[in-house]
Amino acid sequence: MPLNPTTLGEYIRKRRMEQKLFQKDVGAIFNVSEACITNWENNKNEPQIQYYPLIFGFLGYCPFELDISTLTGRIKAYRYLNGFSQKRLAKMVDVDPSTILAWENGKGRVSDKLKVLLDSYEFVINRYQSPMCSHQVA
Repeated sequence: MPLNPTTLGEYIRKRRMEQKLFQKDVGAIFNVSEACITNWENNKNEPQIQYYPLIFGFLGYCPFELDISTLTGRIKAYRYLNGFSQKRLAKMVDVDPSTILAWENGKGRVSDKLKVLLDSYEFVINRYQSPMCSHQVA
């Protein structure tokens, strides 16, 4: 069991072992195959963002450092907490996915439509906070 996990797969493995679950059990939770869990845990590939909300729920916290004190951080946090790819969020606010990437990197003017969406969203990361991460909450 990884004592100090650094990857999402290692966090999943640690939690699974603490819960005395098999990989097939965790696969059933996420609706993926046992082989998929094996690959995540062995860092052969990373879980797709669509699985992040389920993973955070399974872990009981978000292992990523999410800074919602900045607009760029809130965009990324919104995507991670909801399991949205840049493409999916872009479609929601009628922009190109590369525009979401630019906004997350602090470039360009963020659309009013996205600002309204973020302003109406209650960022509940406290239930996902890891004592090992320094999350900044506005």
